[in-house]
Amino acid sequence: MLKTIVNWGWSPVLITALAVLGFIYEWEVWVIATVLVVILVIGLVVVVVGARGKKLELSSQRLRQLAGYFTRRFSGNSSLSIFAIIDSLFNIDNPELWAWARACDMSQRIFNTWCDSFIDRIESDIRTKSFSLYLRTYLNELWLVNNHYYEFVEQFYEVAEKVEIPRETIDQYNRFVMEYNAFVQDFRDNITELRKVARTQIESPGVKFAKELPVVK
Repeated sequence: MLKTIVNWGWSPVLITALAVLGFIYEWEVWVIATVLVVILVIGLVVVVVGARGKKLELSSQRLRQLAGYFTRRFSGNSSLSIFAIIDSLFNIDNPELWAWARACDMSQRIFNTWCDSFIDRIESDIRTKSFSLYLRTYLNELWLVNNHYYEFVEQFYEVAEKVEIPRETIDQYNRFVMEYNAFVQDFRDNITELRKVARTQIESPGVKFAKELPVVK
């Protein structure tokens, strides 16, 4: 409470004190007015900078949470990963489909390594209090990670439109879509907020929603 008063209330307090002193000691009006205006301007600048810093800090925390959520829920050995859904295609008797699934499996290993490195760097910078310095870099990287991931989601959708796949795989994929799209919406909101306080060229529509598969009865 005291810290808030000091940070945000020093300007009006100082203005009031100087106005009283000027009245008591009969300072020239123009001198008092000049000093008070300068203090008022400085106070307003401090308030604006402080508010921007607070928004930047909150956006940084949100981006960190989103990055952690993405790597935890959609990469690695998560059963909700698109790669886990692709692996289920090995149960279908289709050699061409197996070839594509094996290629995705190889890509998964590289992708998981990228995600592990990404989240390790974020956690390291969080501990050193320098995360906000690299905010734009991490925002761009999360956008790249997600876009690369979305390519596999899109490929699976295209395959599922051409090849008959089991009902349980469709259900698993659609459950994934619901949670993934919730992440996409949060990521879009975060990008919109960050554009107000940080210089980023990323547009929120650049993060695409996944499409559900129709359930065949």
